[in-house]
Amino acid sequence: MKKTPKFSFWYIAVALWAVLIIQNFIISSYSLKSIPYSTFIEYVKQGKIEEISISDTYIQGTMKGDDEKGQKIQFQTIRVDEDISQLLSENHVQFTGIIENTFLRDLLSWIILAMIFVAVWLLFMRKLSSQQPGFMSLGKNKAKIYKQQSMGITFKDVAGVDEAKAELEEVIEFLRTPDKYLEFGGKMPKGILLVGLPGTGKTMLAKAVAGESDVPFYCISGSEFVEMFVGLGAARVRDLFEEAKKNAPCIIFIDELDALGKARGVGGPGGHDEREQTLNQLLVELDGFDTTIGVILMAATNRPEVLDPALLRPGRFDRQVLVDRPDKIGRKKILEVHLKNINRIDEDLDIDSLASMTAGMVGADLANLVNEAALLTVRKGKKTIAMAMFEEAVERIVAGLEKKNRVIIPKEREIVAYHELGHALVAMSIPGSDPIQKITIVPRGIAALGYTMQVPTEDRFLMSKTELLNKIAMLLGGRAAEEIVFNDISTGAHNDLSKATDIARSMIIEYGMNEKLGQVYLKGESRPQFLVMGGTGGTSVECSDQTARIIDEEIKKIIDSQYKIATSVLKDKANILKIAAKELLEKEKIDSSYLTELINNHNKSNIKE
Repeated sequence: MKKTPKFSFWYIAVALWAVLIIQNFIISSYSLKSIPYSTFIEYVKQGKIEEISISDTYIQGTMKGDDEKGQKIQFQTIRVDEDISQLLSENHVQFTGIIENTFLRDLLSWIILAMIFVAVWLLFMRKLSSQQPGFMSLGKNKAKIYKQQSMGITFKDVAGVDEAKAELEEVIEFLRTPDKYLEFGGKMPKGILLVGLPGTGKTMLAKAVAGESDVPFYCISGSEFVEMFVGLGAARVRDLFEEAKKNAPCIIFIDELDALGKARGVGGPGGHDEREQTLNQLLVELDGFDTTIGVILMAATNRPEVLDPALLRPGRFDRQVLVDRPDKIGRKKILEVHLKNINRIDEDLDIDSLASMTAGMVGADLANLVNEAALLTVRKGKKTIAMAMFEEAVERIVAGLEKKNRVIIPKEREIVAYHELGHALVAMSIPGSDPIQKITIVPRGIAALGYTMQVPTEDRFLMSKTELLNKIAMLLGGRAAEEIVFNDISTGAHNDLSKATDIARSMIIEYGMNEKLGQVYLKGESRPQFLVMGGTGGTSVECSDQTARIIDEEIKKIIDSQYKIATSVLKDKANILKIAAKELLEKEKIDSSYLTELINNHNKSNIKE
């Protein structure tokens, strides 16, 4: 195929530059003798000047007589005196005025300036268009297009979400062999919504579907549709679907759908009209395009409760896939995937134990955990990544960075030591508590002056009333230890009291675990279970003032009763508390094995002060 040469402004620039050089060369080729103006006046008075031509700035002329070569002597001088006609007439010099033609020079100067301006403007616009679409392409979609080779992500790279992968295998099969479904008149869901906590792998799962299907993958964030110009969001939605239809079969993936698909009408008349227009256009496109052409729309969100109901009805996003937190087996598989890229792993690494320590973590947390362990190994100059590095990385993620340089007065260190040991001894003395692994009084994070690390042995999805009460007692163990030893209490228990109160309130208003109020659900607004990342969420209660008063009384009754249990346990183990506190103040860290040995000796009545 013959290539057609493209016109460029640089060709004109080079041509004009060549003309200027030639012009200067021609002008410089004339042998003009430059003389001072005073010499010129002297020559005029002496009668040596034959004729001259006068311009605005120069005087050029011919002298009488010839040079050595027999040619007239041409001269040039800069004009100073504007009125020299009388002097020239007195000395019989022929003179005339000339009008200097500066058209070409002026034209070239303007052209060169214009070309410089155009070149700078084109360079600026090219750089601007590389970052965001230009004015003429504002309505174009901003989706990034990935091919299977450019992504390189398949289901082998996604672990811990086996149920979600099984749900999406049908989509892959449809994209590979659509005729098998069309033969029976079957149609794929128009939209697939991936729902789950941040970091669970929703985006990676969508890319893996495209990688397994070997089809183009259009990835765009919901916030990229909404702009300050009215109508641009809707135009980008139309352009995205039109382009996807041309490249079918393919997958359109909208990340953070809640930025685009929030329920309309929320917030009164001051709502975002542009966002609502964009959402309306998306709803129209979902109704209009045919799934038989092979365009699959996928989206991800961690806030499904704020989505417009019209998005979730059958015929639009009619299949919702939950990408939940991984269980212990899932965490183990995720760790194995990330550990493949890590070199020099110590033989003592127990992945099963590490998976148990990371209960509640999602895929992003586990990836960060492996990376933190590698960084800690390099920082401490170790040759291999041992289990101790992973344990320290878990503490760093859960409790925060150690602050060994923070200066704490001895009195406060002693209070913190007894406080943390109070948690640990109560947890080890009552059934149903997670095992204690480590107690430390090294400050961590923003406000934690100490830390008691509990490691669950298995994933829990249900808790009994007794287990919840024991958890409250464990949380109050720190405050109880302070009161027993110092006959005083400190502000260090504020977080413990908050968690204990939340548990007691949930037992009453959510779980129906109170004899006085009975099996009644009193909490107002509820949220999906997978969105509750900590605590019990909102505390709004739908009840009468009298019932609210009873709720407050029952919460206080639960807290007081469990505080008495924690106090009783610690008074019974007062000797252990003092011995362990002395050890903790000296070493700053102790393991659960040390406390276990003290408790066993105490039970055998062999402990001596």
